[in-house]
Formats: sequence, C-alpha cells, structure tokens
Amino acid sequence: MTILSIIVSGLLLAVAVLAATVDGLVAQAGAPPNIVIIFADDLGYGDLGVFGAPSIRTPRLDAMAAEGQKWTSFYVQPVCSPSRAALLTGRLPVRNGMFGTPGGTAPKVFRDNAAAGLPPEEFTIAEVLKSRGYATGMVGKWHLGQRTEFLPMRQGFDSWLGLPFSHDMRMTVPRDKGLQTDAYYQPKPEYWDVPLMRNNDVIERPVDHRTLTKRYTEEAVRFITANRARPFFLYLAHSLPHIPLARSDAFVGHSAGGMYGDAVEEIDWSTGQVIDALRKTGIDRRTLVVFTSDNGPWLPFRTHGGSSGPLKEGKGTTWEGGVRAPAIFWWPGTVRPGAVTDMGSGLDLIVTAAALAGATLPRDRVLDGVDLSAVLRGSGPGPRDKLFYYWDSELRAIRKGNYKAHFITSGAYGEGEPRTVHTPPLLFDLAQDPGERFNVAAAHPDIVADLTREAEAHRLTVVPTEPLFDRLIALTPGQRMR
Repeated sequence: MTILSIIVSGLLLAVAVLAATVDGLVAQAGAPPNIVIIFADDLGYGDLGVFGAPSIRTPRLDAMAAEGQKWTSFYVQPVCSPSRAALLTGRLPVRNGMFGTPGGTAPKVFRDNAAAGLPPEEFTIAEVLKSRGYATGMVGKWHLGQRTEFLPMRQGFDSWLGLPFSHDMRMTVPRDKGLQTDAYYQPKPEYWDVPLMRNNDVIERPVDHRTLTKRYTEEAVRFITANRARPFFLYLAHSLPHIPLARSDAFVGHSAGGMYGDAVEEIDWSTGQVIDALRKTGIDRRTLVVFTSDNGPWLPFRTHGGSSGPLKEGKGTTWEGGVRAPAIFWWPGTVRPGAVTDMGSGLDLIVTAAALAGATLPRDRVLDGVDLSAVLRGSGPGPRDKLFYYWDSELRAIRKGNYKAHFITSGAYGEGEPRTVHTPPLLFDLAQDPGERFNVAAAHPDIVADLTREAEAHRLTVVPTEPLFDRLIALTPGQRMR
C-alpha cells in the first residue's frame, strides 16, 4: 500500500467517523428527552443547603440547582398518597378519590390494609410516555394501593423495586408514647413488617430500611445504564427522610444535623450518583432531572422531622410549610440556569413531560397541570396563575398571584391547632410574607372577594367521587396481608 493510499484511506475513515458522529448527534437532538423525577419523602422546604439549611450539607443538589433552576414556589399536596397521585396523573386528588372522609377517622393516605388504590382508569406519566416508546422504571415507595391490581406494573411501569407503602406501617411493637414512641427514635428493621418488592414479588421481609437509599440508588443507576440507548422515564421515590430515620453505614454520623441530616445527606449523595450515571453514559444533555418532595416536614417528630425554613407549619396542613416544597430542574444545555419565583406544581410534571416527549394527553378528563417547558428553557413566563389547596376533599385555600386566601385551617398532621373555618377568609401576601404571619384581609376586601369567586368557580369543576382511603380490608388480630 502506497503512502498516498494510506493517507486517502485514513481520510475516508475520518470522514466516516465524523459522519457517524454527526448522524448520532442529529438523532439525539431529534429524540425525545429522558425524564427522571426524584421524589423525597417528608423533606422540608428548609432542609437543603441551597434552600437555607444551616447544618445539612447537600453539595450535589446545590450544584444541580446552580447548573439548573431552583424553584422557590413549587407546590405539592399536604400528605403522601394524594401527592404521589397528583404528580403521576396531573389531577387534584379530589377528582380521583385520593382522600378520606373529611373529619372522619379514616387515614389520610392508603394504609397497609387498603382495599382500594389509584383507579386503573387514571393515566400516569409512565403510561403517557410509554405511548411514545419510552422505557419506564420505578424505584422506591409506591403508596398508591398495596394490592397487586394497584401496583406500579399495572400503571405503566416496566419494572419496579421498592415498597408498596411507607416503611413505618405494620408496626410490630407497641406505640408506648403515641407519636413519640421509642421505636421511632431507636428504630430496628424488625419493628416494622414491611416488604421490599421487585415487580409483583416480595424479595425481603421485613426490609432493612437502613439499606433503602443505597439500594434504590444502585437500582436507578442500573436502569439508566441499561436504557441509555433509548428514551426512558425513571421515577425514583425515596422512602426517606420519612420516619423511622435510617441511613447506610457510610452516612452514620455524616451530618452536623443529626440522624435527620444523615438521611438527607445520603439522598444528596444518591442524586449525585444519578447525575454521574447520566454523564458517564453520555446522555446528560438529553435528560431532564427534577428533584422535589412529596409534602412538607412532619414537625411533631421534632429533630427527626425536618424544617420548613421560613414557612409556617408542615406536613398535613395547607399552610405554606405543608405544601411548598424545594424543587430543582436540571437539564444541561436546555434548562436556563437561575432562580424561578413563578408558581409550579407536581401537577404540572405530566403535562410538561408530555409536551417535551411529543406525547398525547387524555382528553376525556380534567387535568389540573400546565406546561412548564417555556420557563425551563427561559423562553417565557410561567403559565400557572392560580393554585388550589386541598385537605381530603375540602378546598382549604387558594392562591392567585401573590395573594393566598385561607377558608379553613388546621395544625400539623398528628397534632396542633384544630380545624377552624374562617369567615371572612384569612388573606396573606406571600411575596412580602411567605411565613403567613400578617392577615391583610381587612385592607384588601376586593382581593378577598376575587379569590372567593375563583374558589366557587373551581368547585363547579369538581364532580364528587368516593373517598377511597376509607375502603379498608378488615383483619383479624395477628393476620398478615401477604
């Protein structure tokens, strides 16, 4: 072979490699993005460094916020099961039975003996994206029905590793001090008879909750690696920092914020592992990652319950501390970095995901979400101007612009102030008073009247449904569910 032919062959090879690379980049540019939603459990607004935590270090989440968008007015539901249903379906829980009877003795979430679950006719993000050829995987806590017919595999997910409900259910030891029982503060895995499941099969019981964050993370990384060549949706729903607190050996004593800080810092590590996996597989620039929490901190558990920072109250209330969650959106090259003060909601994620993927949403039902993609790209303002706050099926409050009107209030889930009806409603200017300290209703009767009219108009869009949390399986003493 002559020198000239060697040179020509080399040039042809280089051109072929370049063409293949360009074709690959064009294909990636035209492909729908991967979508990853990371959902913490009971993480408060004030529990991340980037949101002002004084003693909990979250360098990976802080960096994610610096590279992406930190949303300061992002909302979820006041408690677990309603929040997860709202995120997955884009519908207020009052529309699909994700509540109990107001004032009743039924739980405010699906229990471990729930006879019902998220109705099969509801469409989830997984089902919507699956229609566009996405691989769909879930890792973590489900809590939308414990019977086989309600598990993730029946709601559009190809795979699942996780718990069917919270890891504080099926307690095997006495609650000797109510909420302050010693089992929560000196926990052992055998105190809760909770199964770890892979798809529809139990693989460990009781689960060692100290290993959950680490095992969830390893499973999430495996899913990303296995599906790197096709679009995928990953829903990573952490079981922590919900009580009983737990962390792997590497994070014991890791935080200046005590055991709660340890749990949060392990979730920060976990998020970093997900980001690293996306970078190592070369798909970070075509992947949207969203990090948020299902509700505010469970304040009755004191140092084991987290912080709502400057906001009032916590989990189980419609005060800001119960429903305003830390939120971060990350997508290198697409999400315009910065702090976003526009309103957003977990309800919006299915609509946004469908818009990004070019998927069709169901048209036979009311959806309460809006498309946030313009805000993410920095090409337009947020489309959400109103937010409705529910507890059970009660419309407790409404926010429009900067003003929030409370029609009914109550204290922290598990204890606190009793349910109180306010006539006229309380009114707060959240731009100046995010801690809801100063009622300005007397100074703004026109705004009170406007928000009251908005609430009444909204109520007309709601068709009453059965409170599914009330449907429980009766058990004999000592009977196990599985």
